[in-house]
Amino acid sequence: MYDIITIGSATVDVFIKTESDIIKIKTTMGEEDFIAYPTGKKILVDKLDFMTGGGSTNTAVSLSRLGLKTACISVLGKDDNSRRITDELKKEKIDFIGQTENNGMTSYSVILDSIEHDRTILTYKALANKLKFSKLNKKQLNTKWFYFCTMLGDSFHTLEKLAIFAKKKKIKIAFNPSTYLAVKGAKFLKKILNHTEALVLNREEAKLILKMDVNKTKKNEEVIILKKLHALGPNIIVMTDGKVGAYCYHNHHLYFAKTKDIKVCETTGAGDAFTSSFVAGLIKNKPIEYCLRLATTNAESVIQSYGAKNILLTWKKADAMIKKYKHKVTKRKI
Repeated sequence: MYDIITIGSATVDVFIKTESDIIKIKTTMGEEDFIAYPTGKKILVDKLDFMTGGGSTNTAVSLSRLGLKTACISVLGKDDNSRRITDELKKEKIDFIGQTENNGMTSYSVILDSIEHDRTILTYKALANKLKFSKLNKKQLNTKWFYFCTMLGDSFHTLEKLAIFAKKKKIKIAFNPSTYLAVKGAKFLKKILNHTEALVLNREEAKLILKMDVNKTKKNEEVIILKKLHALGPNIIVMTDGKVGAYCYHNHHLYFAKTKDIKVCETTGAGDAFTSSFVAGLIKNKPIEYCLRLATTNAESVIQSYGAKNILLTWKKADAMIKKYKHKVTKRKI
């Protein structure tokens, strides 16, 4: 039996570091930052790195390094990128039990770094949206937890079917929807949210699901957001809020974990590291406070290096760092 199976995209990522400008544009939706490059010019690239990525592989590696028996489900093509991904999973002691297709290519992303170290990702989903429930070996789905990443098209409908399967088999679900899914709202996500044990998302995604204005933030609105999300079905809600920290609602209590002020190299994979680490803590029956500290510690490790996996921590190293640099976590009844 697995401790957890991750379901999501698997990609090869190319990180491009070059000079760019940041411009601010005001629209009817608010003010946004854009990376700007001059047209009609050849731009020199300072650094080019190729790494594997995607929600399912990022979280699988994180969970495996934290000591959990892990498998990964995604859709791959029969190409060099597919072999690169499966070789890395094997090296990290992760079983790939997903779908391999003869026609089509493995997903690919280009990640552009900005002067403020936020990233813009150009992603080609390729086969990622074509995961079929009928093509999964149900005997291999022997696990305590499923971890659902964002998937679209046929793959999203497969997540819905897996949620029903999970209920029948008493498998717990962790769900980490991105903006792609959040913007579709609670009704669209109902079949999954109804069976979710732990929902982890950022403030913008949370407000999109609830159809709240993402450009207006009211004082103490996190309590309203978390309670409304809890009413949709999930037992545990975690909402990250960038540099501010992370909130968690469970058993009528509000938890808050404050982040440390650290130097950021690049933010790709921080959300995957945070969510997978929080879930790893739950699987190991750790209290919420510890889960939040573990999640924050691993996410902060990742953003100090390029790539989503490079400095993902082992359980032993993460535990040592938690004890050395204990993040403040508060708890109050609401």
